[in-house]
Amino acid sequence: MNEIKIQRQYDELANIYDLRWRNYIINTLTFLHNWEDIEPQKIILDIACGTGEFERLLLDKNPKQEIIGVDISENMLNVARKKYQAYSNVKFQQGSVHSLPFNSHSFDVVVCANSFHFFDKPLVALGEMKRVLKPNGKVIILDWNKDYFVCRICDWFLQIFDPAHQQCYTQAELHQLLVSAQFEVHSATKFRLGIIWGMMALTAFFRSHSLMDNG
Repeated sequence: MNEIKIQRQYDELANIYDLRWRNYIINTLTFLHNWEDIEPQKIILDIACGTGEFERLLLDKNPKQEIIGVDISENMLNVARKKYQAYSNVKFQQGSVHSLPFNSHSFDVVVCANSFHFFDKPLVALGEMKRVLKPNGKVIILDWNKDYFVCRICDWFLQIFDPAHQQCYTQAELHQLLVSAQFEVHSATKFRLGIIWGMMALTAFFRSHSLMDNG
């Protein structure tokens, strides 16, 4: 199962992850934080939160922001927990994106940054994001973008040599996955970081059928 491979890989990387990927983490998450404004009163779920660096950006803006981070790697979560021991409004829980350990309609915003290419069942993952969102809730996805040639090469290479990697998507493919999962795509952008990293970010809303029927 792919999640077992991911868990093992990131359990091993946890203690050096922030240092190894420092520039990438700062650049991608800062872009996401600046691109999509999140209202301070919203309850946020950070999927595949890793060591909790997106939480740092959110808390810098609003120290009382209510955030729950979920990740498959307990070791990554332990690193995150040490960073935010002083924050009662920030919690971390081990769990799978394919079966999120939360009640339905619990969150205003779901963030999924730098991890969608790991999901071996993307529609199941999106279905779980939709389930835990409140009506009119928002999902924000940041990930690698196969529209860029170098990312296509990286995707091919990683599918052969990295057992945790599943696949990258073009912006149009990710847009279609969101639509297939009954999200309403609101905005999308793509950008490059350095020579290698071609990125994309999409925001979509979950509109319940009852709300849509009532206009």
